[in-house]
Amino acid sequence: MPVPKRKTGKAVRDSRRAHDALDAPAQSVCPQCHQPKLPHHVCSSCGYYKGKEVVETD
Repeated sequence: MPVPKRKTGKAVRDSRRAHDALDAPAQSVCPQCHQPKLPHHVCSSCGYYKGKEVVETD
């Protein structure tokens, strides 16, 4: 079974993990109620999508 010959240094380990960070999901503004919403999703506060009411909200 293969075993590493030398200890992996902190610089090498951290360089490898440089691309593992998570980004916050993108947000756009609803043109109807001006609340933040996810792009290409129905607005959760007013129920509109592409200028039409898709989901009835209270």
